[in-house]
This record gives sequence, structure tokens and C-alpha cells, in this order.
Amino acid sequence: MKKYISKFHYLTQDLPNRSHAEQAHIACGAGANWIQYRCLTKSDDELIGEINEIAAICDDWGATLIVTNHYELLDRVDAQGVHIEDFDADLAAIRKYIGDDKTLGASATNIERLLKVQATGAADYSGYGPFAHTDTKPNNHPLLGFEGYRALQRQQVEIPVIAVGGIQLADVEPLIATGVYGIAVSGAINLAPDPAATLKAFYRKLY
Repeated sequence: MKKYISKFHYLTQDLPNRSHAEQAHIACGAGANWIQYRCLTKSDDELIGEINEIAAICDDWGATLIVTNHYELLDRVDAQGVHIEDFDADLAAIRKYIGDDKTLGASATNIERLLKVQATGAADYSGYGPFAHTDTKPNNHPLLGFEGYRALQRQQVEIPVIAVGGIQLADVEPLIATGVYGIAVSGAINLAPDPAATLKAFYRKLY
């Protein structure tokens, strides 16, 4: 089943001064139509309450809500899908668990992993990175840079690829020129002095 995948994925993050719900409200109000809830610090019960709070915000604005990793909660929350960051996850089993109607995204950090995600036939898109240095999701994976995305043109990549990791406003147009489907942004918006204005600026680069 072919799903709608936005070209712009906005990710919430754990911040000391702004809740995930507040971040989602700002993002939706600024025009985001795809919200990925990425919380790494709460129990399942806390997650459920916050996800449903954000779901109500997304419903008001007509935005898609994707939950990071916690696919087992999808039957208890009003979200449209899940994004899996675990490279060893059994995507086929997760697809069977969540059903065909839900959107399933998966992370990849190199060509081999990206092609593996595609080969499962279970994922609707892949988040591919890191593009550049990011403190949002510290890791030791090589930075892809623009050439890392241009290299995809030499591969049989048909799944929508979302560039992620340290993307700044000036990177958007050259990234899209590499042929990637879209981008995902977190810190560049959430840590900006004016998150709403920054999100709008990203959006204008894409649409």
C-alpha cells in the first residue's frame, strides 16, 4: 500500500524548557504537516499520554503523527505510524504487528543498510544519514555529506529517502538537488531563537 510521505519531517526532541507537545504545537502552527515524536526519556505510560496529547494537536492541524521506535504502542495511541531507529529490528515482523494501514519508516546510515531496508518491502521510507554533525542523535557513523546522497543515483534505490542529521537551512536546496525525496530536521528548528520562523523558512525551501 503506497503511503503519503511528506518531503519535510519535523522531529521533536527532549528539551529542558519546552515540552514535546509545545514543540508540536509550534511546528503545526508554522505549517508542518509531518510530526515525528522522538522522546528518549519517558516510560510507556508517560509516552502514551504525551503521544495522545500531540495527536490531538496534529488532528487539529491535519498533520501526520509518527512515533519513534515504540511500535508496540500504536494500538493504544492515535498516531499514523512509526519510525524505527534500530538497525537490527525485524521490519517485516513490525509491519505484520502494526498492519498495512500504518506508515513504517526505518533508519539507515550506509548504502548497504538502505538497500536492506528497501529489500524487506516492509518500510514506506528510509531516514538516511547523518548528513552532517548533529548533537541531537550522537553517533559514530561516517558523515554522508552531499556526495553520500548523490551516490544513491548510482544504486537501485526506489524507496523514498529522507536526508537527516545536522541539516541547516543553507543545505536544503543542494540536498534536494542530489535527488533525495525530502529532509528531516530537529535541532536547527528546536534550538533556533524563533522556531516557528525557522520552520517556515525550511518549508519555503521545499515547497
